[in-house]
Amino acid sequence: MNQNTDSSPSLKLVDDPLIRGLTISIRYAVRILAVLMVLVIWWGVADVVYVLYERISTHPYYLLNISDIFATFGAFMAVLIAIEIFINIASYLRENVIHIKLVLATAFMAVARKVIVLDYKEVSAEYVFATAALVLALSVAYWLAVVKNTSIESHGEL
Repeated sequence: MNQNTDSSPSLKLVDDPLIRGLTISIRYAVRILAVLMVLVIWWGVADVVYVLYERISTHPYYLLNISDIFATFGAFMAVLIAIEIFINIASYLRENVIHIKLVLATAFMAVARKVIVLDYKEVSAEYVFATAALVLALSVAYWLAVVKNTSIESHGEL
């Protein structure tokens, strides 16, 4: 049966001038988000420089304690997460598809940032277990996305 007939609902949606106009509008909104994300990235880089300068220029000079190092790691990871989000946006603009592996990798990086800067003296055991469960869930989801994609590619199916 030919699915490319005029009665196909997907063709009617594409041919609908309202939907086409709204889609163009959304593409411009995503472009604006990409520009704003680049500004956030540069702001984050400036923040990393400021944090490093502030930590190194206070007495004792050129020495960082553990909390200073964690603050620096947190600032670095925030910039890396912003870069990953920008890559997600750019990928969407190029292919008009949201790549689940990229989104999961970004989420995993955000959770990893939390784990890196986590002060175990300040949080409850429930918070630590919830974070561990989130890491496990994201790991399994990413693994499933990779295995499913590999399985689909090896069998030549969509």
